[in-house]
Amino acid sequence: MGLDMYLTAKKYLYSNEDKEVSEQISDLIGVKSDYERRFNGSSLVVKGIDVDAMYWRKANAIHDWFVRNVQEGEDDCREYWVGHEKLQQLIDDCKRALESRDAEIASEILPPASGFFFGSTEIDEYYWQDLQETIEGLERALTLPEREYDFFYQSSW
Repeated sequence: MGLDMYLTAKKYLYSNEDKEVSEQISDLIGVKSDYERRFNGSSLVVKGIDVDAMYWRKANAIHDWFVRNVQEGEDDCREYWVGHEKLQQLIDDCKRALESRDAEIASEILPPASGFFFGSTEIDEYYWQDLQETIEGLERALTLPEREYDFFYQSSW
């Protein structure tokens, strides 16, 4: 129990160029799809790929950043689209807080947030570790081709 946070990269397979990939995935998972019926009836066509881009556990300062910067203040466990520029902004904020290594400055940039089983609100080694792992994970996630993948954030608590 507690705050679990997920960033998913999604690629939609909707164009004719994606037909081969869709059919390969269908074969791998044992689904007999009919690509010619994809807009007419039951086609069972694989229409997307979801990639686990990042996972956090009780990184409440990161969660609060998403709530404030992506979710318009709504902390409702719904899935939200996140633009590449927003993810870069989060990386930059994490880097600024880490470069300072000052609790007062960090709490202005990425303040810890309390909530139902959200974990510690102390700015301690676990806090700094969350920021470092966020930078590394998001930089890796952003290596996915921008025109092919959209990112979505969702929390659960």
